[in-house]
Amino acid sequence: MRKEKDINKKIDEIALALEKTKITEYVDLINNRKRLLYVNFVQGLARGFGMAIGFTLLGALFLYLMQQIIKLNLPLIGDFITEIVKIVQENL
Repeated sequence: MRKEKDINKKIDEIALALEKTKITEYVDLINNRKRLLYVNFVQGLARGFGMAIGFTLLGALFLYLMQQIIKLNLPLIGDFITEIVKIVQENL
């Protein structure tokens, strides 16, 4: 009798844990090919857009920092960076 209650309690805990993992929604998503493709497509767009924005911001920050280093007029580094910035600005 006591073992049955313990087993039933454990089964209820496992069932609750499975419900919390939302495994049924995942299985439904896997079985629905159109929805799966749509979700993956939207995720891909978001990742691509995020990478483009991130690269643009990092590139702009890099160029800004390089221009600031040029303004310090360091002899060897300044000339090298000046050439790099000129090449980049010509190609824009």
